[in-house]
Order: sequence, then structure tokens, then C-alpha cells
Amino acid sequence: MDFKRKNRYTIDDLLNIMQILRSPEGCPWDREQDHQSIRNCLIEETYEAVEAIDNDDSELLKEELGDVLLQVLFHSQLEKEQGRFDFSDVVDGIAQKMVIRHPHVFGDAVASDSDAVLIKWDEIKKETKHQTTQTQVLQSVSKALPALMRSAKVQHKAAKVGFDWPDISGAMEKVREETEELNEAIASENAQHCEEELGDLLFSVVNVSRFLQVEPEQALAKSCEKFIARFAVMERLAQERGMDLQTLTLQEMDQLWNEAKVM
Repeated sequence: MDFKRKNRYTIDDLLNIMQILRSPEGCPWDREQDHQSIRNCLIEETYEAVEAIDNDDSELLKEELGDVLLQVLFHSQLEKEQGRFDFSDVVDGIAQKMVIRHPHVFGDAVASDSDAVLIKWDEIKKETKHQTTQTQVLQSVSKALPALMRSAKVQHKAAKVGFDWPDISGAMEKVREETEELNEAIASENAQHCEEELGDLLFSVVNVSRFLQVEPEQALAKSCEKFIARFAVMERLAQERGMDLQTLTLQEMDQLWNEAKVM
């Protein structure tokens, strides 16, 4: 095999490594993969990079960004083998996009602040993607995004053409309205209706988060961590008192939970 170990590798070396792994002399596992089989790897590696950012861990972030880059190279190699595009086309594509969408940097346009930049960005994006209606803009928000994140993006884009409450009070009233409709669906014992109304309630809560300028995905993630931390305290209190959580009544657990909340 024509490969030389180095103390420090370049992007060209990594491209060569990826090609070798996919070759007949390479790795059996790597040769068996396709876009679908490694789809979740791209998602998982991205979230691990996000976790490194959240933890302000630069060393881990460096590693996780490498893992994300590997997934980009892997998918690019799969396409190269089919003769459709390769990594250089990916690089050219994003470079072209950055130049086109920053005319205030690489052209004669003027943008006085970040708001002006975003307005121009959206205009250029709509033009280059040949979107002639706002519905097409909403439809372009990826369906693969986590639902809370997608909801926020869809609502944000709808608000740009004026389809929005004048203030948060309208959004809060919608939450109350959707809560009542969910209660009615529960009373009807219709599973499909319950699912629909629960979705509407979640969507309306996301609207509130947008007015608060809070990322709903991030807010819910923090609530998950808070729940786990409080549950751990509740379980510890139970153990210290010789209690078994599985045998406690809901009222007894609720008492421990309230103690955990103030600790």
C-alpha cells in the first residue's frame, strides 16, 4: 500500500486515507457503507461537537470537528466513486456561496450593520434557490431538523412577511387556547386528535420562545438536565432515609422532589 506515516497530516492526506479505506485493500466495514448507513453518524458527530461547544472544551471540540469533517469526506468519497462530485466540488460550492452571499464584502453592496447583512442574505438566498413565494421559503426549512428547531425557523420566516403577533401576549393567549383544545382532545379519547392538538400546543410554545429570543431546543435541553439533576437528589434523599423509590407513593416522591428543588 502506497501510504507514508507522518507526524502531521494535511487535508490532502486525509482525502487519501479516505480513498484507501474505501479501496479493495482498505477496510471491509468502510467499503460496505453508503449514504444511508452512515447518515446517523453525521448527526451524532455534529451533536458531539455541539456538546463540546456547550462545555467550552476546546480540545474536545478540535477532536469532534475532525469527526464531523471525516463524515463530510466520507460522503464526498461515496459521490466521487459514482462520478457525481468530489470534495473539491464541495469546497468550491461553499466558497462560491460565501462570495455570492456577501456582496458587501466581495462586491459593491453596502451593509451598515448585521441586520442589513441578514436581510440581503435572505434576498440572495431566495433568488439563488429560485424561490418565488414565501411558502417555498417555509418548505425549504429542512424536515430533518429537530422539530423544535424547525418550528422556530418556520415561524421566524413566516414572521418576516408580517404573519406574526404584534407582541408576546398574542402568543401566550394561543398557548392557553391550544391547551384547552388538548384538554378537549384528551376528553374525547381520540388518539389521533390528541397527537394533533399536542403538536399544536408545542408549536405555540415555540412561538413564545421566539418572542423571548430563547432557543427552544436549548431551553428544553437545559430542562432535561435540570430534571435529571433533581431526580438524582430525590433518589439520594430516598436512599439516605432507607426508602425505595419503586415502593413510594406519588405523594411521597413529590415531597422528596420538592425538597430536591430547594437544595
